[in-house]
Amino acid sequence: MKLDDASAAADFLYDLWSRQARCDAIPEPVRPASRADGYAIQARLEGRSAGPRIGWKIAATSLAGQRHIAVDGPLAGRLFAGRAFPSGAELAFGDNLMAVAEPEFCFRVGRTLEPRAEPYTVDEVMAAVAALHLAIEVPDSRYRDFTKVGAAQLIADDACAHEFVLGPEAPALWRDVDLSAHRVFGTVNGRPPREGIGANVLGDPRLALTWLANELSGLGIPLAAGEVVTTGTCMVPLEVGPGDAVTADFGVFGTVSVSFR
Repeated sequence: MKLDDASAAADFLYDLWSRQARCDAIPEPVRPASRADGYAIQARLEGRSAGPRIGWKIAATSLAGQRHIAVDGPLAGRLFAGRAFPSGAELAFGDNLMAVAEPEFCFRVGRTLEPRAEPYTVDEVMAAVAALHLAIEVPDSRYRDFTKVGAAQLIADDACAHEFVLGPEAPALWRDVDLSAHRVFGTVNGRPPREGIGANVLGDPRLALTWLANELSGLGIPLAAGEVVTTGTCMVPLEVGPGDAVTADFGVFGTVSVSFR
């Protein structure tokens, strides 16, 4: 994709972000035709967004999620400081179209993984991890029907990134826990909880993180020390609206919460 076209598409999407507006699709003359095109546009959103990049999100890490948005694999997106909040934050709900909260396992990177020709293994990636955090992602889309636009346009739109709640660091015992079997409970306004499990995240959150490291490597982007990676929802997303309060209980790892005004 030509740089001017990628920049024009990024300008179009960022204008929608700024005005909380929607579109049916990116205008055809600058519409991405491939995942690589989508990432080229997404990269140009970075300089337009509030605050520096603090890490990455992974969308569509479950088969159900992939079917829902009509893609055949995960998608990577950027997380920005201006849209990241601590646990307990009260967020403006606004006109969030997706209207869900997603409890997620989130890793903080301790050592940079540079791009290379050989794929990273799970053991190599986990050796570079400094900590596990608890997180809640609040996604959204600039498309009126995000289930129909396809992977390239979803990636261009930062893989449905919107707001992100970074919760506490889990105790060090997490390294000895089978995260694929670890259960998480999400509640909205204290109602009966919805149950999730780490296996819903590409089979294991560690596998999701490894996928992200290799996806970035293939794009020539390092996964940098200090960045966080939220690995995708571990349960059917929690439906939310204005006035709702969400708590995600990760058992021995702790809890993370967010509310909406």
